[in-house]
Amino acid sequence: MLKTETPAHDHALLDQYPTADLVNVLVDDQLNAVNAVRAAAPRIAAAVTAALPRVEAGGRLIYVGAGTSGRLGVLDSVELYPTFSWPHGRAVALLAGGTDAMFVAVEGAEDDIVQGAADLKSVNVGKDDVVLLIAASGGTPYVLGALRAAREAGALTIGFANNPDAPVANEAEIGVTLDTGPEVISGSTRLKAGTSQKIALNTFSSALMVRLNKVYGNLMVDLKATNAKLVRRAIRLTCFATGADEAAAREVLEQCGFHVKVAIVALSKNTTVEQARALLDAAHGSVRQALAA
Repeated sequence: MLKTETPAHDHALLDQYPTADLVNVLVDDQLNAVNAVRAAAPRIAAAVTAALPRVEAGGRLIYVGAGTSGRLGVLDSVELYPTFSWPHGRAVALLAGGTDAMFVAVEGAEDDIVQGAADLKSVNVGKDDVVLLIAASGGTPYVLGALRAAREAGALTIGFANNPDAPVANEAEIGVTLDTGPEVISGSTRLKAGTSQKIALNTFSSALMVRLNKVYGNLMVDLKATNAKLVRRAIRLTCFATGADEAAAREVLEQCGFHVKVAIVALSKNTTVEQARALLDAAHGSVRQALAA
């Protein structure tokens, strides 16, 4: 039996726990998700290192999963645009059962290995693409079909699984095993297995974006100011990085479409927005290198 499906013997009387104890047990078990990702950190680092040259060459991030795992892939993919200005077309999410499965379970979709391969091929996967394959069991047919099609196309494959020696991790070029063990509610991998996947995907994509010069220090300087909250954040970040007052920061941000990177360089080096953009282009988007030029 898979470890994720094995009943947790410590909590055989879970349904009889007082509510306060029940909540504490469910919360405390989530700590095992953090520990599982920490143990897999070297593999995640290897995945970032392998992915970097592919995406620098124009490759995409393609997420593949079913059920909770697939929805977590969708979540990570859609957050990259507002957080790091990562183009929508370069973060693709494939979910077993299609878009409708984001909201309603599509019965049997995860069991279709042929559809997994077909969906992957439908996005014209290429050798510069990075395909992230996510499955708590590690043996979801839909995900395995996509994995094998991705390998045939020469893409980099990174497999995330919550069981040791799982096919998704073993067959991928880089396997990441998040060994979270049995769930408090037996088999419910939306619990700590899902939490570990969320942490691992966040860690992978965030680290990759840092390596792509979308962070200056620890400031999120390549965000898309798509709403009032993010406009305010862009102003705060620019003020913090440059020491400029809010009025000066807003004035320059308005000139450059609220692109924080450009505003930081323009204000710090007392240049025009156009000159700041040129410095950033020459520095491959690195604020630090542009400021040193």
